[in-house]
This record gives sequence, structure tokens and C-alpha cells, in this order.
Amino acid sequence: MTTAPLSLEHIIKPSSITDGQPPVMFMFHGYGSNEEDLFSFAPELPEELCIISVRAPYHLEPFGHAWYAINFDADQGKWSDDEQAKESREKIVSFIDEACATYSLDTTRVTLLGFSQGTILSYSVALSYPEKIKNVIALSGYINEGILADDYREKNHNKLHLYASHGQVDQVIPPEWAQRAPELLKKLGVHYLYEEFPVGHGVSPQNFYSFKKWLEDKI
Repeated sequence: MTTAPLSLEHIIKPSSITDGQPPVMFMFHGYGSNEEDLFSFAPELPEELCIISVRAPYHLEPFGHAWYAINFDADQGKWSDDEQAKESREKIVSFIDEACATYSLDTTRVTLLGFSQGTILSYSVALSYPEKIKNVIALSGYINEGILADDYREKNHNKLHLYASHGQVDQVIPPEWAQRAPELLKKLGVHYLYEEFPVGHGVSPQNFYSFKKWLEDKI
């Protein structure tokens, strides 16, 4: 399927379903990567899914892209641009609507899959707009409450299903940051599964097959 000129650059693997509106998975890569990274999962995922892997809007030098700036300052240490992250959250929400309309996709069966910074944005989109999202696969990331919509606690999250995983020896995003997610998800009424694996900042084969099995039950 040829990609349409939408608001965010993307690549697409069509669904095996030819009649009606198929379910869709949107993929969001990590800081410094691009839309081809997570797309390598696509051939192994359920064929009925239309898979759209999205390029983050901010270009990094000399290569790669980001959903928001991460700055390394000698005085302040490492800090993230939350305002830019909120802008990306809204860009993603608009893009989901655009893509579903353009490619005739089922808006009631939208799955987000993110890695690292892409997971942080996936959490932000799903918890801010739970009415738009059915499933989330949150790999090697954490919930940044500072980039959630102001009224997210007032939303109904009971129909949202979420799989989260993290590496036990992740040196990029500390495991304890990810471990805070279940408490908030439970308070919001999100159906979730949280797992850890003996790896660093990455996805092990065991991790992949675990979230794949989870997904097959949720589409």
C-alpha cells in the first residue's frame, strides 16, 4: 500500500482483511531512531492488523528523529522538553484520526506500540484520550504525568488494555521509573500486565513473544 501525504511521515503494512475496516497498530520509535526500527516486528504480528510505523517530527543531527528534545546540561543534568512532548501528543492524536479516515481503518480497534520515548508518548496519548485507544504495548518506557492532559483523571479508562515491559538492567531508563506505572494504571482502572526481563534497554525474544501473545487475545 502506498502511503498518503499525511501530517507525519510513516510506512505501512496493509491488513490481510480486504472487506470492511481492519484494526490498526501505530508504532512509535525511540529517541534518535526512525520509523523503520519497530517496523521490523511487523511481519511477525497478526496479519489482520494494518501496521503504521510513524516517524517522529523533530529531526536530530546528524541523523534520527525525536518526539521531543532531551537536553544534557552540566548544571541541570538531563531534562526533557515537556511542552514539546505535549505538542507531539496532539500531533499523534491528529495523525491517528487522519490515518484511520484515509486508510479506512477501524477507529474502535486502535493499538499503540511504543519503545522508550515512543512509549512515553503512547502512555500520554492513551491516558489522555482513552476513548480513542483500545490497546497499548509500552516497551522500555515510563509514564510522565507532566505530559498528560490536565483532565486525564476524569476520563473513563475502563476499556483500555495495556501491556508494559522493562529490562531489569536498563541503564537508559531506570526500572524503578517503569515500576511506578502499575500503581497509576490501577487507580485509573486500566486493565494491565507488567513484566520485566533480564535485559538492558531493548526487547528480548522472550519479551517479543510475550507481548505478541498478549496482543493476539486483545485485537
